[in-house]
Amino acid sequence: MNKKDLKKIYKSSTMALIILPILVGLLPVVVQSNYIFTVLIMIGIYAIVCNGLTMLIGYAGQISLGHAAFYGIGAYSSAIISVTYGISPWIGMIVGMIIAAIVAVIVGIPTFKLKGHYLALATLGFGIIVFTLFKEFRDLTGGSNGFFGIPSLSLFGFEFNSDARYFYLVWFFVIVGIIFSRNIIHSRIGRALRSIEGSEIASDAVGVNIMNYKLQVFVFSAMFASLAGSLLAHYVSFINPDLFGVMTSIYFLIMVIIGGSQNIWGSMIGAAAYVALGELLKHYIPIILPNAGGEFEIVFFGLLLVVTLIYMPNGLSPQIEKVFNKFNSKKKGIQAPLQVSKKHIASGGENQ
Repeated sequence: MNKKDLKKIYKSSTMALIILPILVGLLPVVVQSNYIFTVLIMIGIYAIVCNGLTMLIGYAGQISLGHAAFYGIGAYSSAIISVTYGISPWIGMIVGMIIAAIVAVIVGIPTFKLKGHYLALATLGFGIIVFTLFKEFRDLTGGSNGFFGIPSLSLFGFEFNSDARYFYLVWFFVIVGIIFSRNIIHSRIGRALRSIEGSEIASDAVGVNIMNYKLQVFVFSAMFASLAGSLLAHYVSFINPDLFGVMTSIYFLIMVIIGGSQNIWGSMIGAAAYVALGELLKHYIPIILPNAGGEFEIVFFGLLLVVTLIYMPNGLSPQIEKVFNKFNSKKKGIQAPLQVSKKHIASGGENQ
C-alpha cells in the first residue's frame, strides 16, 4: 500500500467510526426482533476475532489456522472461573485473555521461524491439540457433553440478560477493537508490519525486528479471539469442544478473505456476509434440497472462497469503498455548480 491509499483508508475509516456508534445506538430503537439481535450479536462476536486476524494476515502477512483454539481458551477460562470457582465473569474474561497471550507467545516463538504453508500447518496442529485437550479434560471442561450453566454478564448491578442489552455490550467491544486496530495500523508498529508483509528481507535489512513485531500482532490477535470466546460463552450459556474445532478456524479465515484482509473494516464486513449467508442457507437449502445435510454449508463457503480469491482477491471492502467514494464524488459534483452560480450572482454577472 502506498501513502495515498493509506490516507484514503484513514479518511474513510474516520467517517465510518463516526457513523457506526450512531447506528449501533439507534438500531435497538428501530429493531424489536430478538432473532435480528441474535444475528447481529454473532456478527459482532465473529468481527472481534476477525479484527485480530486481519492485522495478522493482512498487515503482518502471517496465516493462522488455529485461532479457534484461542477462541475456545477465552470461552472455557471465563466459564470455569465463573461457574466452578464462583469468581466474577469479568475476571474470567481477563484471565482468558492473559492465558491466550501467554500461549500465543509460547506457540509463536518457534512457529514464526517457519514460513508459508509450514506456518499454516503449525498453527493448524496447535488448534487440533487444544481442541483435543478440551475434549479429554472432562473433569474441567465437561468434555463432549459440554459445559452448562454459564451465567449472564452484569456490571454494577446492570444485567446484560436480554438480546438488546447484549447487543450493546458486544458492539461496544467491536468499536473499541476497531479503534485499537486502527491506531496500531497507523502507528510505527503498523508501518513495520506493512514492511514485513511487503518483504521480510528488505525489512530485516533496514533493522526491523521481524520476530518481535510478528509475535506482538499474534498476541494481539489471540487476545481478541479470547475476548470473543468469553462473550460467546456468556451469551449462549453452554459451550462444547465442537464450537472450537478446525472448521471454526477455517471459517474465520474465510470471513477475513471475503471481507478483505488489508482493511480493518473487512473483519466486520466478512463476519456480516458469513452470518447472513449462513442464515439464508439454513432457511432455503431444506426447501430447495430437502435431503441435503449440514455439510452443504462447508461446500458452499468453500466455493465462495474460491470465487472471492479469483474475482475479488482483496475482498468486499474495496468494492464497498468504491461505491462510497462514487456517491461522495457525485454529491460534490452537484454542490460545485451551485457554489459557482452563487459567486456569479454575487458578482452581478460581470464576467459575462
